[in-house]
Amino acid sequence: MNGGLLVAGTTSDAGKSVVTAGICRWLVRQGVKVAPFKAQNMSLNSFVTREGAEIGRAQAMQAQACRIEPTALMNPVLLKPGGEQSSQVVLLGKPVGEMSARGYHGGRQQRLLGTVLDCLAELRGTYDAVICEGAGSPAEINLRRTDIVNMGIARGARLPVLVVGDIDRGGVFASFFGTVALLSREDQELVAGFLVNKFRGDVSLLEPGLDMLHGLTGRHTYGVLPFRHGLGIDEEDGLRVSLRGTVRESTVAPPVGEDVLRVAVCAIPLMSNFTDVDALAAEPGVVVRFADRPEELADADLVVVPGTRGTVRALEWLRERGLAQALVRRAAEGRPVLGICGGFQILGEHIEDEVESRAGAVDGLGMLPVRVRFAREKTLTRPSGEALGERVDGYEIHHGVATVESGEPFLDGCRAGQTWGTHWHGSLESDGFRRAFLREVAAAAGRRFVPAPDTSFAALREEQLDRLGDLIEQHADTDALWRLIESGAPQGLPFIPPGAPA
Repeated sequence: MNGGLLVAGTTSDAGKSVVTAGICRWLVRQGVKVAPFKAQNMSLNSFVTREGAEIGRAQAMQAQACRIEPTALMNPVLLKPGGEQSSQVVLLGKPVGEMSARGYHGGRQQRLLGTVLDCLAELRGTYDAVICEGAGSPAEINLRRTDIVNMGIARGARLPVLVVGDIDRGGVFASFFGTVALLSREDQELVAGFLVNKFRGDVSLLEPGLDMLHGLTGRHTYGVLPFRHGLGIDEEDGLRVSLRGTVRESTVAPPVGEDVLRVAVCAIPLMSNFTDVDALAAEPGVVVRFADRPEELADADLVVVPGTRGTVRALEWLRERGLAQALVRRAAEGRPVLGICGGFQILGEHIEDEVESRAGAVDGLGMLPVRVRFAREKTLTRPSGEALGERVDGYEIHHGVATVESGEPFLDGCRAGQTWGTHWHGSLESDGFRRAFLREVAAAAGRRFVPAPDTSFAALREEQLDRLGDLIEQHADTDALWRLIESGAPQGLPFIPPGAPA
């Protein structure tokens, strides 16, 4: 078998990442050697592979769904927004520069088509099947000429296309029909059919519409997936914590101790890898929320300042909002604050940045005895170590180089009183360390909170991926899906006018 499939969507956030992960987990449970692929990803949530390559976190989680190690081949182009008009371009896991949207779509993107097709071909030569994820909508006709992630890759690799629509938003039939009707004849030949996502209610009530859709388009609907809470994998650009929904809705996991623990996450601009707090939200009795006003920090037992692609900009934002003063006051009162990556840099005394913001010398919040200088070369590593008597694994993605001048060592950063800082993303996924850290926080906050002794973040992730695989197995036409992956789009699919404009 040398199969493939492109999972496209009627819109952003239609469920492409989740459906791709679900198909991957379903296939691997059938004994298929499968890999994920996304030619181009725009995301501030990224991950570092074992070879030191930066890719989107969604692809890393899809690789976990496939039970394989993620590699740069699975996400050859990653765009990391640095503002409204520009992004850092990461090619095959390494940054190659900043580009405006106009500059990227004006020529650079199309020149990368050969690169992404080569990566896909290498994966297809290694695996039985490759499940590709599109981006946005394939019917973005203003971008079709330079597209390398939707119909561009489908045409280049002759992949059948499955279009996912979020029925919970409404208008799914119009979205399905319109998506096909705005594609050229050549593109339409590869659009095999549809998958309805997030359906609530009795499927029999939907069936007349599906029959009419088939009559209008000549294309099969490959399944209707029911609405399920807490099924998101690591997000690309949203503000939803992927595991928080599952934990907050659980009525069988009250706090082990007498108190809950409240965590406020500063919703700073260009927030990156906010998935770091997923592991906190997975703990019974830990309530995680995002905050953008100083009064929202008042009752928090722990405040997290997360990573960001704009450290100086985020620092200015904290000062403008009054959050900086609230954080400094917390430190003086001995109330817990944790800074991760860019958040760690913000908590330091001084920042020298001629790379990211080009702001030069900037005073930090002075909560940690740390000085930061931005280097042009990005640090991309997978460190391991020990903290609070427990083993910790993490990953680093940053241009800022921190010099720790005093304080108590904490991972690669430091601790001063109840203010903690580290460049290590993912450290809270280490169960023993997370429990030890939460015990420290609870003691400092005066809360009678006790971490659950048996919460396994890795097991929760596996359970979540299995639930995605179950959705595909139980609610998709898996026989038809298998034929599509193995044999490609059906022949003779009708053309739906008007097609793409000339």
